[in-house]
Amino acid sequence: MIKNIFTFYRDGFRNMRLGKTLWLVIAIKLVVIFAIIKVFIYGESLHDLGSTEAKSAFVLQNLTQDNKNK
Repeated sequence: MIKNIFTFYRDGFRNMRLGKTLWLVIAIKLVVIFAIIKVFIYGESLHDLGSTEAKSAFVLQNLTQDNKNK
């Protein structure tokens, strides 16, 4: 089933004129999004935290904090 889905999309994008360009745009957007997330949400201080619970609390606090406190 997964092979059939992959083949469907592969053949569909192969026959499109803009298929390769669309995949390139998608890849660039994903790289930019993950780079922004890494820089602004998962700062260097995350590596200093020891336990998984402390890291989870840190991420939750950064995601839910009010902009006035920044």
